[in-house]
Amino acid sequence: MIKLRPHHLLCTQGYSGKGYDDDFVSNMDEVVHYLRTHEDAEIMLTFSTDDLCKDCPHKAGENLCDTQEKVKKFDDKTVSYFQLEEKAYNYHEITRKIDEQMTEEMLADICGDCNWFPVSACKKNICGCH
Repeated sequence: MIKLRPHHLLCTQGYSGKGYDDDFVSNMDEVVHYLRTHEDAEIMLTFSTDDLCKDCPHKAGENLCDTQEKVKKFDDKTVSYFQLEEKAYNYHEITRKIDEQMTEEMLADICGDCNWFPVSACKKNICGCH
């Protein structure tokens, strides 16, 4: 079962092959490919570092990121908007639920401070915004 922090439910949908370095991109490619191609993909939502953080150059330790305040804000807003809990979910069911409720304003509120937001497919893939 893949562990994802709340805002990574959005990142995995908007990911378009860009990342911090080759190791990060390779891991992200593998996780995202699995999630996108397995309708029965189960994830464990965690309020900590997750499987995408594994090769992130910002990971400073278990449940510790050198941009901790920023990622915690992304997570907190995602949890608040979509009433998420730290538990197991079917990836496709939970992302469909999020996408049905998402507005362009909500997405900008959650992800507006993310470096990848302007260069990713988040708007298009999550709320159909262009």
